[in-house]
Amino acid sequence: MEDTFQRLYSNYHHDLFQFLFYMVKNREQAEDLVQEVYIRVLKAYDKFEGRSSEKTWLFSIARHVAIDSFRKQKTIRQRIIDKFDWDKQQIQDHQPLPDEIALQNEQIQWMYRALDHCTLDQRSVLILRYLQDLSITETAEALGWTTSKVKTTQHRALKHLQKHMISISEKEGHSIEKTGLE
Repeated sequence: MEDTFQRLYSNYHHDLFQFLFYMVKNREQAEDLVQEVYIRVLKAYDKFEGRSSEKTWLFSIARHVAIDSFRKQKTIRQRIIDKFDWDKQQIQDHQPLPDEIALQNEQIQWMYRALDHCTLDQRSVLILRYLQDLSITETAEALGWTTSKVKTTQHRALKHLQKHMISISEKEGHSIEKTGLE
């Protein structure tokens, strides 16, 4: 099993981390989630039937780990909100996140922020298709969808992403021509 784990790690670790980082937008959390993916992989590898590639199987597990993390954060966040007295205390932090500072290219910054306006499904498809370079078939396998659903979600996600990128560029006083999104 150690050889199998080492092979999976060396072949897919970077792609898994990158996928989870784009999903959660936090380096430390992405690192923790990658570890959770590998724990689940080690527990379930003997049940892997090979109906898809190992890569799409890993991405499927990673997506479920990310969704579980979002659900857990939501319940923690709700408990904090319930206990916080919003009338008496105000928390404001207008400083940009370190990850945002690191992104130098304006168009990449706009895309990165526009991804926040996409649904989880749309974000998953865009990350797998364009950042992880998976085919439509591989993306469908990773998400447990039909290729038709991937194509439809991708089309809607691109339109949604383009709309928000144009909106962001206009708010920042840039022309649409500069964005290359026409």
